[in-house]
Amino acid sequence: RDAKTIRDITLSYTFFPKDEPAQRSASAATADAPAARVLTLTSTTFATLARVNLSVNREIEQVSDQDHFGVDEYWTYPVDGKGDCEDLVLEKKRRLIALGVPREAMLITVVRDLVGDGHAVLTIVTNRGDYVLDNFTNEVKLWHETGYRFIKRQSQTDPNQWVSLTTVGADPVLVANPRR
Repeated sequence: RDAKTIRDITLSYTFFPKDEPAQRSASAATADAPAARVLTLTSTTFATLARVNLSVNREIEQVSDQDHFGVDEYWTYPVDGKGDCEDLVLEKKRRLIALGVPREAMLITVVRDLVGDGHAVLTIVTNRGDYVLDNFTNEVKLWHETGYRFIKRQSQTDPNQWVSLTTVGADPVLVANPRR
């Protein structure tokens, strides 16, 4: 995926139907924006992350949006058993929310993968570092163990805002806010 596709990944999320209760509440006007949350990582919570990552990776046939829907980017839950990286991220996030993982600790993240292509992963913010759930591997890894270059991710306080992760040594910079 090229730079245009990296931009399209986050733009496409803006148009993703917010039909789940957690998505609807996150999309509401945020005068009372949720506080950033951190998942307390225990052996049990780590096992839950690993189990969900593995089960979604195994259950969903990975296919590009172009092959599946005839478009470059289309965000949807993989209800027909097929999906690309963004769709698997959405499904992992949905399952983890149902298991009690705080939504604010799960951030859709755009990276450059090991060959430089645009890719989406789910970052879990924990008290022991940020972990990545990825459709390219069944292993849950700390972000710096992936070998990826991190581009941007959802804001912890508003999932419709995206913050840049590319400026070394600086605080995250807001890169997209569809409400404006």
